[in-house]
Amino acid sequence: MADIQLSLTALLAILLLLYFLKIWWSHRRYPPGPLSLPIIGGLWRIRFGIGLNVNTSIKMAKQYGNVCTFWLGDFPIVLLSGFETVKEGLIIHSEEFSGRGTSAYIKFIGKGKGITFSNGDLWKQQRRFAMITMKKLGTGKKSMESQIEVDAQKLIEIFAREKGQPFDPALPIINSVSNVTCVMLFGHRFPLEDENFKELIDAIEYIFKFGGSPIHILFEMFPWLMKRLPGPHLKTLESTEVMISFGKKEIHKHKEQLSSHEPKDFIDYYLLHIEKEQKTDPTSIFDEDNLVHCISDLFIAGTHISALFMQWAILLLANRPDIQDKIIKEIEDVLGSSSICYEDHKQLPYTNAVFHEVMRYRFVVLIGTGRQTTKDVNIGSFFIPKETVIIPDMYAILHDPQHWETPEEFNPNHFLDKDGNFVTRKEFLVFGAGARVCLGEQLGRMQYFLFLTNLLKAFHFQLPPGVKELSEDNVVGALLSPKPYKICAVPRKSSS
Repeated sequence: MADIQLSLTALLAILLLLYFLKIWWSHRRYPPGPLSLPIIGGLWRIRFGIGLNVNTSIKMAKQYGNVCTFWLGDFPIVLLSGFETVKEGLIIHSEEFSGRGTSAYIKFIGKGKGITFSNGDLWKQQRRFAMITMKKLGTGKKSMESQIEVDAQKLIEIFAREKGQPFDPALPIINSVSNVTCVMLFGHRFPLEDENFKELIDAIEYIFKFGGSPIHILFEMFPWLMKRLPGPHLKTLESTEVMISFGKKEIHKHKEQLSSHEPKDFIDYYLLHIEKEQKTDPTSIFDEDNLVHCISDLFIAGTHISALFMQWAILLLANRPDIQDKIIKEIEDVLGSSSICYEDHKQLPYTNAVFHEVMRYRFVVLIGTGRQTTKDVNIGSFFIPKETVIIPDMYAILHDPQHWETPEEFNPNHFLDKDGNFVTRKEFLVFGAGARVCLGEQLGRMQYFLFLTNLLKAFHFQLPPGVKELSEDNVVGALLSPKPYKICAVPRKSSS
C-alpha cells in the first residue's frame, strides 16, 4: 500500500513538473512579467502586491520594463508603457497593431461587429464608411458647430433652473452632449426626461462600471463557466441588449420613413448603402447587424467619454475659482461680448491650456480597449507573437515625470510656453494614436471646447455651502469617473 502511495505521489510530482515546464516553454517567447501561476496566472501580483488602480501598470513597468507580459490565466496581455515605447507600437508599427483584442468579454458584448470590436476587412470598411459619412453630416464644419451651440444653450437653461442652488450636473451634461451625437446618428434629440434614453444611459454606465471588476476578470479567465453562473456579468449582457434594442428601434423607424426624404443622418446613409451593396453583393458586410453595432460604438464614443471630461472640468474648476476668473478675463479681453466659435480656441491660449490639462490630469480611461497584433512584431528588443493582446498605458504617459513638470498636480503651464502661448504636446495621446485613433476626435474637441466656454461665460461654478473642496479621487472602473458631486452654478452678472 505504501509503495502505491509513493508511486502516486511521484507521478503527481512529475505531472506538476511537466505542467510547469509546459507553462515555461509557452511563455518563454513573450516579454518578461510577473510569475504566472497555474490557473490564476499573474493575478497574485495585483491581489497581494501592487493593487488595481491608476498606478498598477506604472508599478509593473518600473519592475519589469516598458514592455512586459501579464498573464490572465493562460491568456497573455502585453503592456506597453512610456511614450517612446507606445509611439513605436501604435505609430511606427501602426498596421501591425491595428487589430482589436478578442478577449472573452469583448466577444461577449461586441460580437466582432461594428467599428470598435471588429477586425480585418470588416473593421476597415465600417470605419471608412463612418469617417466619410460623419464628414457628410458636418463633422468639423460650421453646421456641426451650430448644432453643438444649440445643445450648449439648452444645457445653460437647465443649469439656470437650479437658481444657484447645489445640484448634480452629471445627467444634464450626459443628455446635452449625447444629443449632439443623437442628431448625427438618429436625426433628432431626446429630452432629459425620456425614459428610454435614461435606460440607455444607465445601461452604458453599468457596462463601464463592470469593466475591470473582479467578476469581469473571472469572466475573462473562465468564460465557459461564468456563462453558466448567475451574477453581474449577466446584467452586462442585458445592458448590451438594451443598447442593441434601442438601435434596432431607431433603424425600424428610419426604414419606414427613408423613402420620403433625402438621407439626413447616419442611419439613413447606412441603410441606403446596404441597399446599394446588396444589389451587387448579397454577401456584403454592410447589414443591419453591423449598423446597430456601429450606432452603439459611435454613441458611446461621442457621449460618455466627452461627458466625463466635462464633469471633471467643472469639478476641478469649482475647486479652483482663480483659474475660472483667468479664463473669463481672457475670453472678455479677446472676444468681448461676441459669441464663441471653435476657431477661437487659437486665440485663447490659457483657456485652451486649462481644458487640455483637465484631460491630462484626469484622463478617464484606466484600461483602454486592447489592440491585437496582426502579425509577429518586434518592439525594442522584444518579440511579440501574432494575435497577442496589447494594452498601451496612456494614463502613465500623461503622468510621466520625464515629460510633465508636475504630473500629479493640475498645472495649465504644461501646455504654455514662457510667453503664454499654447504648446501642442506630442505626449498628449488622450485620443489614442495609429490606425485605431479615436474616430470622433474632431467632434469631441469641438464639443468639449464649445460646451465649457459657453458654460463658463454664463456661470461661476462654486462649491456648495459648507463644502471646502470636492474630492478629486477617481471611481475606478473601465472608465475613471469622478465621485458623485454637487456644485452651484451661479449666474455671472455679464450673462444676466
